[in-house]
Amino acid sequence: MHDARILGESGLMQDLRQDAFAPDGTPLCLYGDPAYPLRVHLQQPFRNNAELTEDMRQYNKAMSSVRVSVEWLFGEITNYFKFVDFKQQLKIRLSLIGKIYIVSAILQNSLACLYGNIVSEYFEINPPTLENYFWRADA
Repeated sequence: MHDARILGESGLMQDLRQDAFAPDGTPLCLYGDPAYPLRVHLQQPFRNNAELTEDMRQYNKAMSSVRVSVEWLFGEITNYFKFVDFKQQLKIRLSLIGKIYIVSAILQNSLACLYGNIVSEYFEINPPTLENYFWRADA
């Protein structure tokens, strides 16, 4: 499935339109690649390199490096949990791919809480404790 279709079916954009605002009302946004639609809550790189200003080029460069750091996390999940290598192991409609991947991501995040990871090092931030990661406001 194409990324834009998965985004549409996920309901994420509706959640963002409803909940993604700073306390002062400023919209918060996610950054994605050009495969996603450009929206208030979903940004993407500037296109048409021939017409970009230097500020636009710098923005694209800075955001690209951050986006790559997020991709590292996907690599860590498939490195630690080899069975989630979709192309090799999981078959659509024969495996609970989404649930298996989510559980793997939660376990990988738990490891990051305990030991850190490449992304926490890159951004020079400490991950949350396990207690904070698994805390639920409605519990």
